[in-house]
Amino acid sequence: MKKVAVIGAGSWGTALSMVLADNGYKVSLWSHRKEQADEILNEHTNEKYLPGVVLSDRIEGTSQLGNALDQAAAILLVVPAKAMRDVLRQIKSSLKQPVLFIHGVKGIEPGSFKRMSEVIEEEIPETLRTAVVVLSGPSHAEEVSLRHPTTVAVASSNLEAAKKAQDLFFNHYFRVYTNEDTVGVEIGGALKNIIALGAGILDGLGYGDNAKAALITRGLAEISRLGTKMGAHPLTFIGLTGMGDLIVTCTSIHSRNWRAGNLLGKGEKLDAVLQQMGMVVEGVRTAEAANALALKMNIEMPITAAIYQVLFDGKHPKDAVDELMDRDKKDEIAPLSHSLAEKIVREQ
Repeated sequence: MKKVAVIGAGSWGTALSMVLADNGYKVSLWSHRKEQADEILNEHTNEKYLPGVVLSDRIEGTSQLGNALDQAAAILLVVPAKAMRDVLRQIKSSLKQPVLFIHGVKGIEPGSFKRMSEVIEEEIPETLRTAVVVLSGPSHAEEVSLRHPTTVAVASSNLEAAKKAQDLFFNHYFRVYTNEDTVGVEIGGALKNIIALGAGILDGLGYGDNAKAALITRGLAEISRLGTKMGAHPLTFIGLTGMGDLIVTCTSIHSRNWRAGNLLGKGEKLDAVLQQMGMVVEGVRTAEAANALALKMNIEMPITAAIYQVLFDGKHPKDAVDELMDRDKKDEIAPLSHSLAEKIVREQ
């Protein structure tokens, strides 16, 4: 039985461990908290993150990183974006041979504003990694843990590596597509959390479906604008890791970014919201990163800028919405976009 090391025992890391266990793999699920690792090992539960779910006995909890990595055929990273670099440095000191790195982190590194695959490639030398693969898509951990039908994508510049990751996770309830657009998959997965914060804010303010539909649609335009400027393929953003992930995160109470935005819309302050959530809300720091990238690259992202102002400048959510609605008149689709669309059609 092959072994996979899953680094990060939150809800998503635990749910993906269940998929791997269902596929016959031995899973070593690492947590930096010994009490959590012991609960997973001895009780076969992870009550804080997936209450009421019983874990397979193929999943072994551990707080010793070396134990998790020992003889692992692949490493799945599911840690907060801000912790990724530090965790990788610990992993590097324990690795003895090259392995396949997969990450399921939907965020951008604070400060450097780098994608997670870039951070992995910087910290893990080529002699210790066979390839880097990204796993993303519309997927709430709560539903995956109940084996509800879910579809995601795995992306890598190395298509054979993406196919290996596809083989690891693919089963009757967890469908996996391959993709070679790592940039687009990572940017879509990260930036949709910003828009989900906005969707929660709208619901907290008491606005309806009209406002949310507009936010999702124009939010996708912003994500696509930044992503294509960074080198992504435009079609990626109308796929699973773009529109698909955006819909599920903006419309579900399972989304911690939506829940955080909902509390902000109801008038609560950011510090109190984050304390109340008790889990990482990736959209907050991603909003900071995306706003900085938009300014640096001279890309218009008014929704992202408005959410940034609510989060970090103390702007009242209703004022932010009013200012967005009062912006100058625009064409929905710019002439450049028409040319791009024609180019895409010709390529198909």
